Amino acid sequence: MTSTASSTDLRQGQAPHDQRPSWQQRLRRFGYTPAQDAPSGDVRDRLVPPYAEPSPRLWQVLGLPPVLAERITRWSGWGGPLLVTLMAGVMRFWNLGSPRAVIFDETYYAKDAWALVHRGYEVNWDKNANDLVLQSHGHLAIPTDAAYVVHPPVGKYVIGLGELVFGFDPFGWRFMTALLGTLSVLLLCRIGRRMFRSTFLGCLAGALMAVDGLHFVMSRTSLLDGVLMFFVVAAFGCLVVDRDRSRQRLAVALPAGADGRVRPDADVGDTFRFGLRPWRWAAGLMLGLAFGTKWNGLYVLAAFCVMAVLWDVGARRTAGARHPYRAALKYDTGLTFLATVPVAIGVYLLSWIGWILSPTDGNGGYFRNWAETDGKGGNWTFLPDWLRSLWHYEHEVYNFHVHLSSPHTYQSNPWSWIVLGRPVSYFYESPSPGADGCPADAGQKCAREVLAIGTPLLWWAACFAILYVLWRWLLRRDWRAGAIACGIAAGYLPWFMYQERTIFLFYAVVFLPFLCLAVAMLIGAIVGPPGSSDTRRVIGASAAGVLVLLITWNFIYFWPLYTGTAIPIDSWRSRMWLDTWV
Repeated sequence: MTSTASSTDLRQGQAPHDQRPSWQQRLRRFGYTPAQDAPSGDVRDRLVPPYAEPSPRLWQVLGLPPVLAERITRWSGWGGPLLVTLMAGVMRFWNLGSPRAVIFDETYYAKDAWALVHRGYEVNWDKNANDLVLQSHGHLAIPTDAAYVVHPPVGKYVIGLGELVFGFDPFGWRFMTALLGTLSVLLLCRIGRRMFRSTFLGCLAGALMAVDGLHFVMSRTSLLDGVLMFFVVAAFGCLVVDRDRSRQRLAVALPAGADGRVRPDADVGDTFRFGLRPWRWAAGLMLGLAFGTKWNGLYVLAAFCVMAVLWDVGARRTAGARHPYRAALKYDTGLTFLATVPVAIGVYLLSWIGWILSPTDGNGGYFRNWAETDGKGGNWTFLPDWLRSLWHYEHEVYNFHVHLSSPHTYQSNPWSWIVLGRPVSYFYESPSPGADGCPADAGQKCAREVLAIGTPLLWWAACFAILYVLWRWLLRRDWRAGAIACGIAAGYLPWFMYQERTIFLFYAVVFLPFLCLAVAMLIGAIVGPPGSSDTRRVIGASAAGVLVLLITWNFIYFWPLYTGTAIPIDSWRSRMWLDTWV
């Protein structure tokens, strides 16, 4: 007979979950899952979960032989994303040079890019330069008078690369943004596949971004935010790959038992060294390029560094570390800092090489000779003159950004972005019947507009998807939901600190990829988890299919507003669903 008299547990007969603190018991009603409830299988599967395989029933329904089905499954990891990317690329490059005009802020970045790749710094153009560029097909002299600009050079160098190859015209200055917009779809497909361990959900995330109107318009316009978005997605993808690779190495280091199963080991978890981690250094490079495109890349840099360290903490905890935070602080934080912050700053400084090498006699870049003129003397003269001049330039740019409050017709508050409260009109014309694509029998003038607005149903679905990923992160401890929430927060929340500043909806394109990941994750939940009954799967798949079809239809319906296609004015009005869209 076994005695329990010596035990200090006075609730021997109660179920394990009744022994938990009361706050855990209450949170269970909302889906909270304590760590001790996590699956107790092989630690390798918890560190690096396997990819989902398509059900054999799918191939049986399609009538495919097993050999062909196996081959399709093997190549679908790249085949599916490439097909989605091909679709996105065809749409983005179709008639890319239309409208043949300098639309919205292309008036700055297209010309700045052309000057940068030829002179190494931006210049002041004549007021009628836009017309001259279009009339002469880009064959005009570049001024020499340096211009004061408020964004770093990387994005403009990217735009200028397309101009060098294809010419100083609308197709040339939009080529690289279209290319990066297309490649970002491929990156998101692969990132989603790796995060969700599902080729279907990965391709779905990429396809959703392919049919988003804001991403589409930004991919066909030479603005900096689309370039910034690409580098942010690339950095995130590098970190996700690094997460998998480092956890694989950690799993290999764990000892296996006599039954072949790998179990947690406290010594390994507390002392394991991940090594050089080249993908984390690649992420630092991408973050530096993002920072060198627009300064809000700094917020992404900070958020992603914190996220990467927390991923290391989670890996060590899963491996059995007794003190995962202490171990991560000792072995991981310093290397994470070195692989990201110094690399990003180095890339940023290198991006200014054209300005740095420009003349210092007053004929070079703006403020290039400041240290030799107005900046003489002081406590920092031991620093190189180019560095002091650049620091002064950056200080002036900072003052400009934080005090920018000039009213603009299309400015908007960040609270309204997520519901598309105030889109931005990049281009608008009212062609007469029979002109510029307006049908001859229209009876009245048409509307021809390029409107920077997301696909409404996608963004409105994303409002619910954000709530879902927050629930998954806070109460189910799902790292994928936490990563998506981090990407959204890094691109979105900083703008709330500048609500009096002149800002625009299209800045939201930076966190749009993470909205698409959130919607894809929500749709995966709607379809149903593994092991669901056939009835549950049929209902879930039908609901998810209807949602995806509605989003696709919505994109097609707004296609004329994304491409500058002339439509009758009544058709244009029917697409102005909210008064604030006009």
